[in-house]
Amino acid sequence: MTTNKDRKEFAVTSGTELRCPSWREEGLLRLLENVLSVGEDPSRLVVYAALGRAARDWDAHDEIVAGLKRLKANETLVIQSGKPIGVLKTHAKAPKVIMANCNLVGQWAKAEIFYELEKKGLTCWGGLTAGAWQYIGSQGVIQGTYEIFCRIAEQNFNSDLAGRFILTAGLGGMGGSQPLAGVMAKAAILVVEIDPERIAKRIDNGYLQHSVTDLDEALALIDNARAKGEAVSVGLVGNAAEVYPEILRRGIVPDIVTDQTSAHDLVYGYIPKGYTVAQAKSLRGVDNERLMKDGIESIAEHVDAMLAFQKKGSVVFDNGNLIRTQAEKGGIANAFDIPVFTEAFLRPLFSRAIGPFRWMSLANCPEDIAKIDAYILEAFPENKIVTNWVRLAKENVPFEGLPARIAWLGHGERTSLAVSVNKMVASGELSGPVAFSRDHLDAGAMAHPNIMTENMRDGSDVIADWPLINAMAMCSSQADLVTIHSGGGGYAGYMTSSGVTVVADGTEAAEERLTLSLTNDTSLGVMRYADAGYEEALDEAAIKGIDYIDLHNE
Repeated sequence: MTTNKDRKEFAVTSGTELRCPSWREEGLLRLLENVLSVGEDPSRLVVYAALGRAARDWDAHDEIVAGLKRLKANETLVIQSGKPIGVLKTHAKAPKVIMANCNLVGQWAKAEIFYELEKKGLTCWGGLTAGAWQYIGSQGVIQGTYEIFCRIAEQNFNSDLAGRFILTAGLGGMGGSQPLAGVMAKAAILVVEIDPERIAKRIDNGYLQHSVTDLDEALALIDNARAKGEAVSVGLVGNAAEVYPEILRRGIVPDIVTDQTSAHDLVYGYIPKGYTVAQAKSLRGVDNERLMKDGIESIAEHVDAMLAFQKKGSVVFDNGNLIRTQAEKGGIANAFDIPVFTEAFLRPLFSRAIGPFRWMSLANCPEDIAKIDAYILEAFPENKIVTNWVRLAKENVPFEGLPARIAWLGHGERTSLAVSVNKMVASGELSGPVAFSRDHLDAGAMAHPNIMTENMRDGSDVIADWPLINAMAMCSSQADLVTIHSGGGGYAGYMTSSGVTVVADGTEAAEERLTLSLTNDTSLGVMRYADAGYEEALDEAAIKGIDYIDLHNE
């Protein structure tokens, strides 16, 4: 794989000058640039999660850029696992880009096979939003993390985390949101991270307050904040598999315990106990078996401590990184006594297709996001989740790359907002077009029996039809970009998801695309949960007039 070693800066483009035939292609190009500008290792095209890439290699990246710049109105660029393979003659309402990332045949969807194929240059993992050019930095998951903390507060602490201690780990592309989310929820949060550079990055981008190398110092900061009922975030350089057991040994019981290290990837992500970052990197691709063995053993100790905290009264949950699965392989038979965050805290929201919706200013204009914030507060006054979040985000969440916002909106709300924003673009109230997207971890867009679809009421945890149906529906609904992803690295064989992006460029055609795509996207989300028997989804379908065919009650 070639690397662009000469590039030091990965900047986003500002203004409204087009390099592509229209804003449909230009918007997607700017989003590709954006995921690299906020990525963890952009020189290797890695956006987050150790191996989640924006393109397969730099040759593929450059051809994608060239393809977007030459696409005609009736053409679609086709991308296979981060590599452009051709341009198809379609029609003016067809997607501009369709892609499939890291989809392996069932019996071969295993980590070791993925690593072999990736080494041969035959595939790459797109993560969720990395390969789909939808990642917006740590803000992309921060409201989800914040809402989890709020649900825990409601269920266990009288809706108040002031004076409460959150222990977690991992400050990568996903985990980097944790310290700021904890502070916004008014807690004292300690985040363990083995890589000092990641801690420094979160300090620099405003997501973390303190960096320390000594556990005593870290706990002193936490204790001081708790005593005063103040919020604080502390990043501790260390390995969670060593720090968690030590905190346990001292008899300290955090109120909330979780983890967001790269436990899903034992080769290119997780750093085993006793290793430095440099030592682990030196073995990657050289002695993968040793890394995997030591990683499993380390995670077993890591999760064993989490289970001990749970027995002592901590609220402990899996934050979606396969850590329980890895611990079970390491002999922790009761690893799944730890619940996953989706089922424990967010499923009532997902059942109504309320999930992580996002929008990005393609002109790189923070004022445009501020105007959309103001519109949301006026248009959705009854939605306390969203209005509370927007007020908090305006004051606390720094932009990374293209100015963006995320908000957990549901069926009808997403369409209403996007259509209104499209009119704001048309009128000139906004300085340029706005792209709308969402996380793949959304109601009808992901099958992952250890995360999104764990313990579904009807037992449909492993059914992967839903994200495939979603992608086909998005193509039929004129979305600008549609993608189907499956797991890579340690996630291989565990998940399938779909992604969608639509550009609001102020045209009537964009309004039609937004209306069809966003309405059908959330309709399918409600249908998926209604079909599994969730009362909230059945209620939402009835209230919103979603044409769900209920064979269960015929």
